[in-house]
Amino acid sequence: MAGTGETALAMSLGDQLPVLQVLVPFVAAPLTALIGSRRLAWPIAFATSLIATVIAALLLAQVIDGGVISYHIGGWAPPLGIEYRIDAANAFVLLLLTGVSTLVLPFAYASIRDEVPGRHHALFYTAYLLCLTGLLGVVATGDAFNVFVFLEISSLATYVLVAQGAGRDRRALTAAYDYLIMGTIGATFFVIGIGFLYMTTGTLNMADMATRIAEQGDSRTVRAAFAFIVVGIGLKLAIYPLHLWLPNAYTYAPSAVTAFLAATATKVAVYVLLRFTFSVFQPEFTFSVNTLEYIILPFAVLAMFAASFIAIFQTDFKRLLAYSSIAQIGYMLLGMAVLSETGLTAAIAHLFNHGITKAALFMAVGAYVLRAGSSFLNDLEGAGRTMPWTSAAMVIGGLSLIGVPGTAGFISKWVLVQAVLEKGWWPVAILIVASSLLAVIYVWKVVEVLYLQAPRDVVASKEAPLSMLVPIWITALACIYFGLDTDLTLTASRTAAEGLLAGPAGLH
Repeated sequence: MAGTGETALAMSLGDQLPVLQVLVPFVAAPLTALIGSRRLAWPIAFATSLIATVIAALLLAQVIDGGVISYHIGGWAPPLGIEYRIDAANAFVLLLLTGVSTLVLPFAYASIRDEVPGRHHALFYTAYLLCLTGLLGVVATGDAFNVFVFLEISSLATYVLVAQGAGRDRRALTAAYDYLIMGTIGATFFVIGIGFLYMTTGTLNMADMATRIAEQGDSRTVRAAFAFIVVGIGLKLAIYPLHLWLPNAYTYAPSAVTAFLAATATKVAVYVLLRFTFSVFQPEFTFSVNTLEYIILPFAVLAMFAASFIAIFQTDFKRLLAYSSIAQIGYMLLGMAVLSETGLTAAIAHLFNHGITKAALFMAVGAYVLRAGSSFLNDLEGAGRTMPWTSAAMVIGGLSLIGVPGTAGFISKWVLVQAVLEKGWWPVAILIVASSLLAVIYVWKVVEVLYLQAPRDVVASKEAPLSMLVPIWITALACIYFGLDTDLTLTASRTAAEGLLAGPAGLH
């Protein structure tokens, strides 16, 4: 009998994984604030993140072959009840979010002690866990209004996290304020779009919504809803030219916050855009196709070049990487705009590969900030000799950012080139290669500063602590591993692409 009870418990726990994915950090956040101990805040956050990573891995294992998990909150069946729906597309993103969080937290231990006043640590980790909760909720939920709610939870926590950089530079407050204004405008546009969809379909469940839009056909209200949602998410996503909040937010936020947000926040916005464009509105929705081909595609190509050109002339390493992120978002949007399975596979694979690459690079910058007290390139001259391990990991991340063969960045760009060539868009393939060459310029600029300049007095003479080096190197080695072994990334991305292109059928 005991054995039967244990099996039942295991089964019930396994069945609860979709809601536990969001519930674990959601409960841990107020717990951290209530305990209020700066010593216990970090262990609680790390343990929570680790549990969330295990849950994400278990969920992905269940759906990587094309399965779908539907969890009914409170036992209320959709469309009346709220549903958490896990398929290959969001399970893959959940693994990225939780994995990056679990690696950033050990790095954050020393970084946050240096950059954020001790009295704020408990509340800092509370905001961090709330941000993680919001991002996980956005990805896991199958309810359109829930997407908005979780988006706001993560955004409000993010504004607080960015503002914590004020301990080092007061401009963090301005950056957080700008982000708040732009984020609020984006959220308002998004919720207006959801309102239009509710007005048309009478439902908030995304699967039900997709079916009703398909049955009713095109209408002005649906078109307006699509336009509002694209613009709203475009602001959150930092689509060029709606990106103006991003460089300052990434530059002045604490290094650990930048590493986490750069690898996760914009990737979640890409996921939301993918989910609504392909699962809710479906590829057959002509307004959607026209928007992708005539608006998203040109702006994606523009971002690839304009942001890369701006990155070349930056003197602050963080700001350089921030503009690089805007350019890389262009590749993901280009994959969407190709409107093919190969293109979507490239977009989703690049979402994951760029996430781990940027985590490695921003954590390396955080190590420089800890030792040199600055992220300006002038203050990092010769750091390649004084901080060899950090700098070597930075070079690996830089190679992945360029898309050198043997790195994760190459794989997704290669699939993207294949996608545009399948369409016969060979000029776009040339543009992808040309924009990657611009990345060579700004990555080489950093390598030159680190290795070919004589060390200055301001440059620290010792390496970053082990608690920082270990996560930096895990992400750097992940850039190589996923560049050589593409089974997980391309299998999950292809399955996700198939599910997205299936439209409403992919949600059932």
